[in-house]
Amino acid sequence: MIVQRDIYLQQLIDGMDNKLIKIITGLRRSGKTFLLFELFVNYLTNNGIDNDHIVKISFEDRRFKEFTDPDKLIAYIDSKIVDKKNYYIILDEVQALNDFVSVLNSLLYLNNVDIYITGSNSKFLSNDIATEFRGRGDVIHVYPLSFAEYYSVVGGEKQLAWKNYYTFGGLPQLLTLKSEQKKISFLQSLQTSVYIKDLVERNRIIATEEFSELLCVIASSIGSSVNPTKLSNTIKSIKNINLSPKTISTYLEHICYAFLAERALRFDVKGKKYISTLSKYYFQDIGIRNSLLNFRQLEETHIMENIIYNELKSRGFLVDVGIVEHREENIRKQLEIDFVANKGDLRYYIQSAYTIGNVDKKEQEIASFKRVRDSFKRIIIVKDDIKPYYDENGYYIIGLFDFLLKKDLI
Repeated sequence: MIVQRDIYLQQLIDGMDNKLIKIITGLRRSGKTFLLFELFVNYLTNNGIDNDHIVKISFEDRRFKEFTDPDKLIAYIDSKIVDKKNYYIILDEVQALNDFVSVLNSLLYLNNVDIYITGSNSKFLSNDIATEFRGRGDVIHVYPLSFAEYYSVVGGEKQLAWKNYYTFGGLPQLLTLKSEQKKISFLQSLQTSVYIKDLVERNRIIATEEFSELLCVIASSIGSSVNPTKLSNTIKSIKNINLSPKTISTYLEHICYAFLAERALRFDVKGKKYISTLSKYYFQDIGIRNSLLNFRQLEETHIMENIIYNELKSRGFLVDVGIVEHREENIRKQLEIDFVANKGDLRYYIQSAYTIGNVDKKEQEIASFKRVRDSFKRIIIVKDDIKPYYDENGYYIIGLFDFLLKKDLI
């Protein structure tokens, strides 16, 4: 069962021989190793690169244990380079390599090597790995399977595939599990013994129960604007747990740093400035979000919004939450655009709407669009399975499945 990760494979291909270290980051179990060791290596061999010019080392493989010693690794790689052709050095679980930053910097002095690295604990996954190689690193962030990638394997009736996807998420290993109970057990095990454990150990978090409660509150708040003070009050009222806004702010940084969730900033569309008072948080894998809540809060509207956010990010967009201020009867009010998606000179204003089946609901969704005075494309993504069309205002209405499965429609 092979899932083609074309977006990420193309990024690797585009970065070949650019004299930068390719740093593959992302949530644990999102498919980084398979991308490098299978898909990318297959691409190399299919395009004329000899196997003896591809050096693959996984530091989880006990046969390579001796090469966690930096000097032995460098000597081994040196012994493999016997001519002036390009060599492709692929190192997996590189955080197990002692003093790996120094080793990788040393390898950069070789003119005919192209270096690719990945790892899967918080030390490596956090954003600070990119800063270690500032100006010398090319970061490729891998998300769990998109719905299109997932559906390319499972096929069948789209609605059933969607239900399974929005319940259990897109971690690739789920495709090998048949029963719902196996999937639930897998996600809950990852949640506690991998993700939370990693965050607690890396950041030396003592208040583990309080930290776990914060994760659950964030999971139940997707689609809602929050800040540390608001979260502190929520945890106090629901669980009678005291967590200061300052502590929560630190915990939120840890969570985002390890790519468990992402923070979407609010952007004043008219004023062209960021508003820092409130933010939204979206989970990089919706299955882990649902697992944190014991699969109790499966509101399709909010989950759909989270999945659309992840889809936009995986397509390379920078995504903010749009705020549109206006006055109504001399009272200043704020309207929201779910997503302001930017890539180069492209900008889309996007609303996620489960349905716009009646006039009032549609008017609610487009109210913010009407008050933005520019020509960028406005898009409403609805759950209904419809043929895409432009309405009388020039707004593009597209069904969720078309948006997720047909990338050329926007």
